[in-house]
Amino acid sequence: MNSDHIVQIFRRVLETPDVDAGSDFFELGGDSLLATRVLSAIARDFGIELPYDDFLDGPTAEQLTAKVTAVAS
Repeated sequence: MNSDHIVQIFRRVLETPDVDAGSDFFELGGDSLLATRVLSAIARDFGIELPYDDFLDGPTAEQLTAKVTAVAS
């Protein structure tokens, strides 16, 4: 799995096209409320619920993709 889908979620939630796989969600202006929207979208799109702490530990699309992949395996 590549991180393109989660990059698209970040772009939609943050309302900016300036996101790539290595962009830090919080450095781009994301906050805890927006992070819950990302986690909800991941749960809806991938069927995997990640805890908020996973987002804090890895706030890039690339890191979240790795967590989703690990849970799905």
